[in-house]
Amino acid sequence: MKKEQLNVCIVQSELDWEQPDQNRNRFENWLDQLPADTDLVILPEMFTSGFSMNAADLAEPMDGPTVHWMVQMAADHRTAICGSLIIEEAGHYYNRLIFVEAGGEYHTYDKRHTFTLAGEHEVYRAGNQRLIIDYKGWKICPLICYDLRFPVWARNNEGYDLLIYTANWPDKRVSAWDALLKARAIENMSYCIGVNRVGQDGNGHLYTGHSAVYDALGAQISAHQEEGEWLESVRLSKPDLVEVRTRLQFLEDQDSFSLI
Repeated sequence: MKKEQLNVCIVQSELDWEQPDQNRNRFENWLDQLPADTDLVILPEMFTSGFSMNAADLAEPMDGPTVHWMVQMAADHRTAICGSLIIEEAGHYYNRLIFVEAGGEYHTYDKRHTFTLAGEHEVYRAGNQRLIIDYKGWKICPLICYDLRFPVWARNNEGYDLLIYTANWPDKRVSAWDALLKARAIENMSYCIGVNRVGQDGNGHLYTGHSAVYDALGAQISAHQEEGEWLESVRLSKPDLVEVRTRLQFLEDQDSFSLI
């Protein structure tokens, strides 16, 4: 079913350090507050653990408890749910975003740009395939945290409508998060949503959120500001997106290139 309006809920929350059961319970409580017409819920990066390099103890298989939980929550609330977690597959660890639809179908994206400053590249295998999801007539491109700093990887050469970043982005660089989310929306003439966590992790890093939703001209259309735990529902309009793209046609003038 194609929808002209997409109702997206973003959940900005604290995370219990390396405690998957507690975090699943935390987000289950958040999901109980969803509006009935929600089409998509976006959770932070590594929402079951925080941004941990302890993959050996925390990694789950694709048939593990968190994927099963996501499938159940999506079915119970009749909505799609996405967020990233630590996955082990074929002897390798991945920071993998999982997008689960209400009917149980799911899509996956492995983080392309592992965060070398934290040693993520030494623990997790980087992905090499971008994901475009066709959901209710909307083309959605989900990416993860550090990917935000690399505009070529996000370049809208496939006509997507919504760009998503799920993140654990620290407070000390949150001004870059604000600026880059807005830039990705403008340069790709797309809705852009960034969902970040709040609180302090087990390494002492502070997170202050700044989750936000931007339209194709870079205007923030979400109401919440910056810090604190909250859930917000934002309605995206396909007719509004098509109108501004048709009127301005900036994407028609983009450079043509391919990644090697």
